[in-house]
Amino acid sequence: MDHECSQLLPAVCAVLADPRQLVADDTCLEKLLDWFKMVTETESSLLLLQENPCLVELLSHVLKLPDVSPGVLAFSLRLAGIFAAQENCFQYLQQGELLTGFFGVARPLGQAAWAIPTIRSGWIQGLHSLAQHPSALCFLADHGAVDIIFSLQGDTSLFVASAAGQLLVHVLALLMEGRAEGHPCPQGDDWPTCAQKIVHHIEESLCSTDPSKVTQALNVLTTTFGRCQSPWTKILWEQLSPLVASLLEKDPVSAPHSLVDLLLCVARSPVLGSLDLRLWETAARALSCLGPTQAGPLALGVLKLQHCPEVLRTQAFGVLLQPLACVLKATAQAPGPPGLLDGTSDDSVMVDTLLSSKSSCAGLLCRTLAYLEELQPLPQRPSPWPQAPLLRAAVTILQLCDGSAAPTSSMGGRLCGTLAGCVRVQRAALDFLGTLSEGMGSQEQVTQVFAILLETLGSPDSSPTVLKKAFQAALRWLLSSSRTPGCSGLGPHMALFFPELFPVLQKRLCSPCWEVRDSALEFLTHLSRNWGGQADFKHVLLTSEVPELARQLLQDPESYVRASAVTTMGELSSRGLYTVPANPEHPEDQQSLLLEFLHILSVDSEGFPRRAVMQVFIEWLRGSHIDVAQDTEWFMATVLETVSQDLDWEVRAQGLELAMVFLSQMLGPLGPHCPYTVALPKASPPDLLPKVLAALCRVRLFEFAFRALFDCDRPVAQKSCDLLLFLKDKTIPYSSLWESGSTPNLESVEAALQKWQAGEQGQPLGDLEPEAVLATLRSIDLQGLRDTLAEGSDHVEKSPQSLLRDMLAMVGVLQKNQADCY
Repeated sequence: MDHECSQLLPAVCAVLADPRQLVADDTCLEKLLDWFKMVTETESSLLLLQENPCLVELLSHVLKLPDVSPGVLAFSLRLAGIFAAQENCFQYLQQGELLTGFFGVARPLGQAAWAIPTIRSGWIQGLHSLAQHPSALCFLADHGAVDIIFSLQGDTSLFVASAAGQLLVHVLALLMEGRAEGHPCPQGDDWPTCAQKIVHHIEESLCSTDPSKVTQALNVLTTTFGRCQSPWTKILWEQLSPLVASLLEKDPVSAPHSLVDLLLCVARSPVLGSLDLRLWETAARALSCLGPTQAGPLALGVLKLQHCPEVLRTQAFGVLLQPLACVLKATAQAPGPPGLLDGTSDDSVMVDTLLSSKSSCAGLLCRTLAYLEELQPLPQRPSPWPQAPLLRAAVTILQLCDGSAAPTSSMGGRLCGTLAGCVRVQRAALDFLGTLSEGMGSQEQVTQVFAILLETLGSPDSSPTVLKKAFQAALRWLLSSSRTPGCSGLGPHMALFFPELFPVLQKRLCSPCWEVRDSALEFLTHLSRNWGGQADFKHVLLTSEVPELARQLLQDPESYVRASAVTTMGELSSRGLYTVPANPEHPEDQQSLLLEFLHILSVDSEGFPRRAVMQVFIEWLRGSHIDVAQDTEWFMATVLETVSQDLDWEVRAQGLELAMVFLSQMLGPLGPHCPYTVALPKASPPDLLPKVLAALCRVRLFEFAFRALFDCDRPVAQKSCDLLLFLKDKTIPYSSLWESGSTPNLESVEAALQKWQAGEQGQPLGDLEPEAVLATLRSIDLQGLRDTLAEGSDHVEKSPQSLLRDMLAMVGVLQKNQADCY
C-alpha cells in the first residue's frame, strides 16, 4: 500500500468507527471497497492488516457498537469478506472471532440490523468474497450460514434474493471443484455433506407447490449450468432432470419462464447438451404444454442451437409460425401454398390468445414477428425458409391494422376489430417486412409489398412512428430490388413505385407533425444518396415539388427538422439534384445554398442545424463541391471565423475536422487509414510549402487551431493537437530549406497563447507570417500536451489518496457546519 494512504487510513477508520461522524456518502464507501479489492489482489491481506492495525480495530469496534450506521456496517461486512478471501488472513481474523461475529450466528448482527436490506446485502456480498478456500467452506457449514442463504432466496428485496441465489451457486461450485481436483467425479451420494444439503434443498423447492420456490430452484440450476462446465454438473442434471420434467405435468406449469431458461441453458452446455434424448424429450413436451407466450422463447432458443434433433427443430418452427398461420387462415380466400398452414392453425389456445383481448393479441403477434426477424439472418435458420407465406402474413397483418383486409370468417372479422389502428403491431410488422426484403419474393408479392407500403405511407391514420417504420421498410425493399440480377436502371418495381411515391412524399414534407417531416427528409436523403445518379429517378424528382419543399424546411420551427433539411439539401446539391430557381422579377431574392447554410451556421439558436451544416461543409470540401471550389480560401476563412465563436463544442470540433480536410488536400493525405484521404497531384514539398503556409495564414487557420488548443472542452483541444502535430510533421522537415536567417518575433504570439491558456479568449493573434508559424510549432510541446489530454481531467481525483483526503475533508466540513449551529 502507498505510504501516504497508510498515513491517512487511521484517521479514515476513526471516522468510520465514530457514529457521531457523518460519512460523505455510499459512493465513497464503494470506491474504498474497490480500492481494497485491488490492493488485496496484488498484496498479502495478512501483511496489510498487520501493517495497518487500524483496519482490524475498525472491524472490532463496529461489531461492538449498538448504533452503527447501516452503511458503515454493510461496508464492514464486505471489507471483512475481502480480507478473509485469503486463507491465512481468514485464520488471523478468526482468532479474534471477528468472522463469527459478522457471519456466524443464526440471526446475524441482531434483529434490528438484520431488518435492513442493505445489511443483508452486505452480509451476502461479504460471504461471497470470503468463500474462496476450504477453511471458509468449513466455516459456512459449522455456523449455519447455508440455512440463512436458503431463507434469503425468498427475501422481499429482489437484490438480496438474487444475490443469495448467486452465492448458493458459488458455494456449490466451490465445494464440488475442490472435491473433484485429482479425483474422478463422485456420484451424488459421495458429495460433500454441505453440497448434498444444497442439492436436497433444490429438490424440495422443485417439488414445492409454491411457484416462487420453484422459480428459485430453477434459477439456481440455470446459473449453475451456465457457469460450471465440470463433469459433476452432468451428475447433478441426471439427478434433477426427472423433477424438472415433472413440472410439465402440473396445470398450470409452475415458473414457465424460468423453466424455459433452464432447458435452453442445459441444451447450450458443452457438458450437458450431448446427453441422451431425455433433454430433447423434455423440450418437445414443453413446446406442447406451455402456452404461446412461454413456448415462443423456447422455440426461438431451440432454433438458434447449433446442434439439435431435426424433429425438435421442426416442432419449434411450427410453434413460432402458429400465430401467423391463424391469421392467414382467418383471412385467406384460398388455402394458399402448403407448408405454413399444415397442421398449425387448429390450436384452440392459440386462437383464444389471439381473440381474448387487444393487448394479448398484439403482444403475441409482436413477439412472434420479433422472433422470426431475429431468426431470419441466422445461418441455422430452418431450410427451406417459407419466404412466400411469411410475406403474405406480414402484408395481411398490415391490412388488418389499416382496415383494408377482407376477412372470410368470423375469426377474421374479430381480428379486424382487434387489430384496427394498432400501432404496436404495425411497427412490428413493418420491421419484419423490411427484414424479409433480404429474401425477395415473386413479382406479384413484391408488387403487393410496395402497394401496402404506399398505402401505409399515404394513410391519414398512420402515426409518426408507423410512417418512420414504413419509410425504413420501403428503403430496404428498394435497395433489395436494385440488387436483383439482370436489373439495370431502376428496375420494373422501382420505376412504378417512384412516380406514386413522390406525391406521398410531398404530402409528408408538409405534415403538421414535425416527426413526420423529419422522417420524410431522412428518407429523401437516402433516396438521393442511392439513386441520385439514375436518370429516371432524377426526372421524377425534378418534376416534383419535393426539392423546393425540402428547401423550405430549412426555416422549419423545429430544430431537428432544420438539421435534417440541411443534410437533405446538402445531398441533393452534391448530386446536382437542386439548383436555385431563377426569379427574373426579384433577382435579389436568389441566394445560393452555400450562403443560406452560412446564415444558419451564424444565427441558428440550436446546435443540431449548425452541426448538420458543418457536416455538409466537410463533405462538400472533400468532394470538391462547385460552390466551395469556386473560392475555397474565402469559404474556409468565412467558416472558420464563424465556427471559432460557436458555443457548441461539437461545432468547433467539426471546424477542426474541416480544417484537417483542407490541410490534407494541400499537403498530402494523413495515411492509408485516414478518413480525410483524397487523391492529390504530386508536388515537391519544398516548393509547395511556402505557398501552402501563406494560404493557411490567409484563411486564419492557425489562429483557429491555436485558440482551440486551449479550448475548455477536451475533445476540441485533442483534435486541435492532432491537427497541429500533423502540420508539424508535414512542414518541419522542409522548413530549413526556405526559412530566412533571422529569428521571427514571437512575443505577440506567445502573449496571445498565454492569455488563451488562462481563459481570456478575446485576445486576437493578428496576422501571422509562415516563419512565425513554424517557430511556434517548434516551441510548443504538442506531443506532451496530447499525452496530458489523453489522461483525462480526473486521473488525479481517481487516486486512493484523493479519495481518503476527500472523506476526511467532508467530515471536516460537516464538523465546521455543526459548530456554526451553536
